[in-house]
Amino acid sequence: MPHLAAPCVILNEPQLAENIGSVARAMLNFGLTDLRLVRPRDGWPQSRAWASASGAEAPLEAARVYGGLEDAIADLNLVFATTARPREALLPVLTPRDAALRLADRPPDHKAGLLFGGERAGLATGDIALCQAIITIPVSPLHTSLNLAQAVALNAYEWRLTQDDRPPPRFAPGPPPATGEALVGFYGQLESELDAAGFFHPPEKRETMVRNLRVMFGRAGLSDQEVRTLRGVVTALAKGRGRVLAKIAAAKATTPSGGPSPPLP
Repeated sequence: MPHLAAPCVILNEPQLAENIGSVARAMLNFGLTDLRLVRPRDGWPQSRAWASASGAEAPLEAARVYGGLEDAIADLNLVFATTARPREALLPVLTPRDAALRLADRPPDHKAGLLFGGERAGLATGDIALCQAIITIPVSPLHTSLNLAQAVALNAYEWRLTQDDRPPPRFAPGPPPATGEALVGFYGQLESELDAAGFFHPPEKRETMVRNLRVMFGRAGLSDQEVRTLRGVVTALAKGRGRVLAKIAAAKATTPSGGPSPPLP
């Protein structure tokens, strides 16, 4: 399959260099690197942007500056405007998830962009009219304000899910699970000692109890070392029980007939 490029991020008239740096950080978190700046208020580059990017320098180093929005989108086939106010533009209104799915469904040779307005005024109607759809983030009516980096992060995250929705590994790399042979040996030892201790009662429930124990240990994903440790635990408990029984037997042997029973150790 041809490689599908991530959408670029276009910041139209951004004001604070710190916000541009935070946007670069959010972009790189989710694999976006193409940053385009339209008439940044304080010019470009700005050292404060690098300071707030927390090491996400690739988008900043490659950032391109344009004198107008028309120039910034000139090579793009699909541009979505992110705004909470659709204004008069009669364009489809999408959530970030819907927008990401549409971007992922485009032909591989079509270039796409996500347009964000400046911190103070957002996007003008004329800016939105240059786009093919509007993205509105479904925030709570209790507080509808999002900063620039947050808006970029939400859209970049949804894009990322269309490319790789696998969760991170649940377990850190470690020793492989125990072999079936090791588990069966452990089960046999454990069940034998439980039989001797009278654990399986009543006898007709033994099969069910054995099955439940095996399922419990099987679900744990024990390693060979853990199985060996458990076998050592069972052995120690069995030896301790044997010593207790031996002491009781010895005490009974030395108690005169008809006398009181010796106390348990």
